[in-house]
Amino acid sequence: MQRLGLGLAALGRPGYINLGHGHDLPDDKSPQAMQAHAFAVLDQAWSLGVRYFDMARSYGQAEAFFGQWLAERTIDRNDLLIASKWGYRYTANWQVDAEVHEVKSHQVDVLAQQWQQSQQALGRRPDLYQIHSATLTSGAFQTGVLDHLARIRDQGVAIGLTTSGPQQANTLAKALTLTRGETPVFSAVQATYNLLEPSVGEALQQAHQLGWRVIVKEALANGRLTDRQPEWAQNSHLQSMAHEKNCSMAALAMAAVLQQPWVSQVLSGATTVDQLKDNAQAVDLALSQSELDQLTQLQQPPELYWKQRSALAWN
Repeated sequence: MQRLGLGLAALGRPGYINLGHGHDLPDDKSPQAMQAHAFAVLDQAWSLGVRYFDMARSYGQAEAFFGQWLAERTIDRNDLLIASKWGYRYTANWQVDAEVHEVKSHQVDVLAQQWQQSQQALGRRPDLYQIHSATLTSGAFQTGVLDHLARIRDQGVAIGLTTSGPQQANTLAKALTLTRGETPVFSAVQATYNLLEPSVGEALQQAHQLGWRVIVKEALANGRLTDRQPEWAQNSHLQSMAHEKNCSMAALAMAAVLQQPWVSQVLSGATTVDQLKDNAQAVDLALSQSELDQLTQLQQPPELYWKQRSALAWN
């Protein structure tokens, strides 16, 4: 399976935190227009060979859009992998300027409800079902949750978790130890890893060595590693290397992640067909070890990275 996947966080709702997201969407942001826009990006992804698709209950209508897209295409069930998540509820009511866009809860009743909702929206079970932004204090690892996830696992669905925040590595370290029966609860992790915030890399490598699927999200730092980087994030080194290699900064930043041998998939968070095409160029973009070493200069302290990310506006 191609290592480039498509995440639908920016396609299933009119507001998201990617820089310039609002300008990438059609002027008509009705659910019908947004679905047509999502279909165009999904069709392009399929034509590029993308076979891994990631969504969540909190991504607005992402699951419903994808389920309808799949129902209208002639695609063999075995030719793709669908991942979804539970743990956040979408609360923006299709408003970009909503005060609260999503509410987090890792209680077992939320898991039971959202598991049914995901299957209904998709028209099938996902292949991978993940805890959305698990932390050590969110309740994601409480007994009832793990028991319920194990029952889903025993139905043939892979169970994973996604991580966020400066303590990602600690959360993953705990997840690696959790079992039900003699079988690990989890077999996949999706984490934020990019040139600015690579602190979870060692833990992800350990997960890979244990046979886990390792998925990277936010490889472009929500637009901060693209030509849309704000003035306070300007990095002339990334710009100059991209110019030398005749590629975009986005393709360069994504290629650096794809070259990590422990990565199973890297998610494109593209909002447009053109962005997706540009991201896809990273698959064939080779970087020398010397170039990779140079790019480590972009690394930020995790606390600073996550503080800046939390300040990004929904648009």
